Amino acid sequence: MATREVPKLFEQCRIFILCSDELPLEAAEQLAAVIEENGGEPSIHESSPEQTELIECTHIVSSTINFQSYDYFSNALIPIIKPAWVHTSLSKRKLANPRQHSPDPRLFLNDVVVTCGDIPEGDKDAIIGGVLAKGGLYSSRLSATVTHLVDLTADSDKARVIKAKAMRVKIVLPHWFDDCLKLGQRINEKPYMLPDPEILRAGPEDPIRWNENKNLAGASTPVPRAMPTPNSTPNQLKVFEGKSILLSSDLGIGSHLLQSIEAVLQQSGATVTSNVNDADWVVCRFREGFVYRTASRFDKVVGNLAWLYYLMTFNTYTRPLSRPLHYPISPTPIPGFEKFKISLSNYVGEARIYLENLIAATGAECTKTLRQENTHLITAHGNSEKCNAAREWGLQVVNHLWLEDSYAKWKGQPVSDPRYSHFPLRTNLSDIVGQKMLDPTVLKQVFFSMPVEEQAKPTRAMQSKDQNTEEFLDNEPQNADGGSSETAQTTPRIARKESRRSSDKQTIQTPAPSRLIPENKENETPSSTNSRRSKEAATARLHDYAPDLALYEKERKRVGGVIYGGRRVSDEDRVKIDKNSKKRRSADPQEESDGDQAPEVKRQKRTRPPISMHLLITGYQKWIGKGNEKKEDADKRHLRDLGIMVVQDARRCTHLAAPTILRTTKFVNALAYSPAITSVDFVTSCLEQDKLLDPKDFPLVDKANEAKFKFSLAKAADNAKKNKNKLLKGYRIYCVDDIRGGFEAFKSIVDTNGGECLLFRGRLALASQSRREESDDDENEMEDDEPSQREVFLLSSAEPRHARLWPRFRQLASDIRKTPRIVSVDWLLDMAMSQELRAAEDYEVREDMVQDAEG
Repeated sequence: MATREVPKLFEQCRIFILCSDELPLEAAEQLAAVIEENGGEPSIHESSPEQTELIECTHIVSSTINFQSYDYFSNALIPIIKPAWVHTSLSKRKLANPRQHSPDPRLFLNDVVVTCGDIPEGDKDAIIGGVLAKGGLYSSRLSATVTHLVDLTADSDKARVIKAKAMRVKIVLPHWFDDCLKLGQRINEKPYMLPDPEILRAGPEDPIRWNENKNLAGASTPVPRAMPTPNSTPNQLKVFEGKSILLSSDLGIGSHLLQSIEAVLQQSGATVTSNVNDADWVVCRFREGFVYRTASRFDKVVGNLAWLYYLMTFNTYTRPLSRPLHYPISPTPIPGFEKFKISLSNYVGEARIYLENLIAATGAECTKTLRQENTHLITAHGNSEKCNAAREWGLQVVNHLWLEDSYAKWKGQPVSDPRYSHFPLRTNLSDIVGQKMLDPTVLKQVFFSMPVEEQAKPTRAMQSKDQNTEEFLDNEPQNADGGSSETAQTTPRIARKESRRSSDKQTIQTPAPSRLIPENKENETPSSTNSRRSKEAATARLHDYAPDLALYEKERKRVGGVIYGGRRVSDEDRVKIDKNSKKRRSADPQEESDGDQAPEVKRQKRTRPPISMHLLITGYQKWIGKGNEKKEDADKRHLRDLGIMVVQDARRCTHLAAPTILRTTKFVNALAYSPAITSVDFVTSCLEQDKLLDPKDFPLVDKANEAKFKFSLAKAADNAKKNKNKLLKGYRIYCVDDIRGGFEAFKSIVDTNGGECLLFRGRLALASQSRREESDDDENEMEDDEPSQREVFLLSSAEPRHARLWPRFRQLASDIRKTPRIVSVDWLLDMAMSQELRAAEDYEVREDMVQDAEG
């Protein structure tokens, strides 16, 4: 009887991986390999993927929500998860809950894994429920993944284990979770940490420290005064590459500054357009006018000048909605805010500047001093003379969350909400200013929702999105100057609820009988009312997607399907590669489609062979040099089609390919894992013959370098198997800061071989603790694996600038009763390559070897 094949974990998953600063391409490739090995279909994107690709996507892996299509993906209910979701799913042997791994900052405890000590059961249940609701996880045991222990004393059993094993777990009072949940924001744990929590020992009059709020860098004003100096040259500003950008006339900037901005954008690979239909991004100052409403209604990225300058400065994409003052402001105030006079207290630095500008953006008046005619005092904590005076005068005393929520919802929030009057004892709320995100639903309802007559107008089924845009542009009322006939005063903002309900009804072409029942019918139950409203909302949303669905139905009839389009026999390898993606796309060998006239053909998925080897390649000349990136990508995809997965991490390689014996980081690190070593001729032959060859037929033979470096490749492989990455276990090796080759390279080699590598900056660490990884079966027992060592080592060269550090190193080594050894980098490289320990005396550098001049 044949055994049924066990399905792999990600077999039903098509996962998009979005690269970012937190998730670089190399890490994304490693993650894709893990997903593919477990049955999934990964696709790597170095920029936001096209919305049409959502049809077959099941998950999106991203370390941030700052990518262009985030709102579209979120509305399509496609889970957006952090890379940890993949590893958690594998460890649990089932798909983990996406919510617990969301990069959304609104789930402010998503990096917290909490366990509880000796606290009451009621408090324990409340804390667990709050953590899970805000994206965190709970562990009943003290495992290696735990980040916080909630306890009332540092003498509990779990606290003692943490202290004895030097675990990186923060022991906090339950008050920390209570304050976080009351504010709806994550605050600093330091005042709540045991054994000496500040909230229990500090007096009410003691000053409260504050920390610099890095979240507000470049985001504290909607109208920056001057163009920034980018951290990168225009040619290196990849964030603008391939984008079409419209600079609105309402920015109010001079011609000279406008030309400077356009020059930077064009040099960065962007195009500047004056047609809103052609623009990907629109930069404007106000939430009004033809350009703003048109761009917003068609889901283009809309930001202000401060947002554009932020991208120039940091060369990293961020959504304008992520920071309130990166989005255009309204020319009219929040209803009722024009009567408010607001003063600030205890906010400092960028946080104070940000709040002053935010108050102005709401339409209220910000006063430098507090008087009795003020209506509100916004304070970072409750201890100040201003706070006492405000309470005596009967003013509203609130924190900044009231202001941010009012601005995000464009409606004054009730000051009676406890969230706005809560001030943690030893926390300055300046630390969490600027974390509120704007709500796109509110913006649509208030500032750019379609008029009733336009929503009722049917959309032609077979039009593309661009055609619908052009039709809208033709029908938009314009004045003689080509702009919108609506002025700032007539921006639709009145009776939104009635108009939206009316528009929803008119857009329904085939209303259900229940929707024809009068709203005030006496015998209508609450449940039927909720059901009717839910169906109306769902139908209205479906109407919003009608243009895209129509385009999809049209494109689906083309040969190859929606995503792939027509094919050409002349296409290289008949594989179409998305320029914004590392994803393979299989293509059928047929002529280019004739569009709508082509017969409907079922796309046959091209299957890949299983991975037979993980190959690390170094020194391959055909991939080295500028302009060879595309060839490298194509070759890697070709190799994968043959069953060879090219990897960058030495830990994952089963085979190593190189032209000769090299002293590159990849080669030296790989030797510690004892891979099969071949010549790069193996790679070339596989590509040329289009088949998987036997790597044993292409051995790496380099007797000259074996003699030069005094080791044997074959013997090194045997030694590596015996060492099991513990050749340098217990060794502490310091490195001068500007060592040739770079500190990170040598640290990688030492770490790979089980040692510890540190920068030498005039002091030595007194102790080091190494811990074994915990498993689920060992009840988290840990051992201190560090042996006593009599020597400490400093990697240096015989140069004057390095020699000046040697006396200090020798003195510090003697202070901790160690023998100092100042050695050249050859000592480390020779050991790592031969996988044998070498005497340090043979590699020592001394004062008599120091060069006469600076090297």
